[in-house]
Amino acid sequence: MIQRSRLVSQFKKMVEFDSETYQEREIADYLTGELKQLGFEVREDDAGHRLKEKLPEYGTAAPTGNLYGYLKGTTGSAPILLSAHMDTVKPGKGKRAVQDAKGKITSEGDTVLGADDLSGIVAILEAVRVVKENNLPHGDIEVLFPVAEENYGKGSQLIDYSKIRSKQAYVFDLSGEIGLAATSAPTLLSFEIKVKGKNAHAGFCPQLGINAIEIAAHAISQLKQGWVDDETTVNIGKISGGKQTNIVSDECVVSGEIRSLKDHKALSEWNRLKEIFEGNAAGYGGSLEITVEKQIEAYEISDSEEVVERFKRVCRSLGLKGSTQYTLGGSDNNHFVKGGIRGIVVSCGMNEVHTPNEFTTEDELEKSALLALGLITEGN
Repeated sequence: MIQRSRLVSQFKKMVEFDSETYQEREIADYLTGELKQLGFEVREDDAGHRLKEKLPEYGTAAPTGNLYGYLKGTTGSAPILLSAHMDTVKPGKGKRAVQDAKGKITSEGDTVLGADDLSGIVAILEAVRVVKENNLPHGDIEVLFPVAEENYGKGSQLIDYSKIRSKQAYVFDLSGEIGLAATSAPTLLSFEIKVKGKNAHAGFCPQLGINAIEIAAHAISQLKQGWVDDETTVNIGKISGGKQTNIVSDECVVSGEIRSLKDHKALSEWNRLKEIFEGNAAGYGGSLEITVEKQIEAYEISDSEEVVERFKRVCRSLGLKGSTQYTLGGSDNNHFVKGGIRGIVVSCGMNEVHTPNEFTTEDELEKSALLALGLITEGN
């Protein structure tokens, strides 16, 4: 029932929308029209306005909110929420889809393709079209197309989850073979530590200075980075400081992140890291300015929960593996679960994401749409 040519054609069309994070207006307007044609009640929240007021990087782009659609069911089955985000990473302007004879779809090589997350969006749209065209029985269908997912899910963080009917969600936003789902994901803490020292001439009187770079280097040398246990990582990703080579540096800025599948472990690692920096700053006579933000919070969905069992039943019916795993990447689902919705993240045909080598295939897009269709109609 999935119309493969229609599905692929819509994917290629949507690739051409410029929809980098905070620039989702055009694609949101297009999707609003698509959802209305399918019979959805559609609303857009105020997340775009709130983000634009808060974030200088939003720039002059027209504010765009999270897009929500509701389609009343034909049965008494519990409602289901399907989601995929609207934004892409950079470079995402001027994208064009190129398809080879074997059905592989790439960009022209100078941008990302945007299969992350257009592959999820078109799968959801095609599945609903098939339901409508064939009068297939279904419960209430809700769709959420958030903005700003690529910036730690800043859009879905602002959703009013009290307005969502569904208690189960399927987020189409994962690499890997169709039939794979992520059922747990990490807490992610991002931090910036500004180490403050004291300037002095590096040749005449270095003893009068306090070298901020030295403080930072000594602190970093005491950290365990990479895997600190089997579910937690620590990374110093950026260092900057100093004015010129003949001045003892009075400032050094260190930025990084901590991820863990257990929230308390992420917080514990942060406290350990902070104590190391504080001890070194005090020992040298320097000081610190620290900012830390919990971008997403860890969750774990058991394989025995209905949201997973439904996924596995549908996969079996389609001849897919129906396997689950954890991921140390975040998604909108972190915020969904925190908002009270039991969700999992499913693979949808995105490969080598966040690079100009990104690709999908006709086969993957079709399987993803079949999965979405099965999730909607299962049990009806």
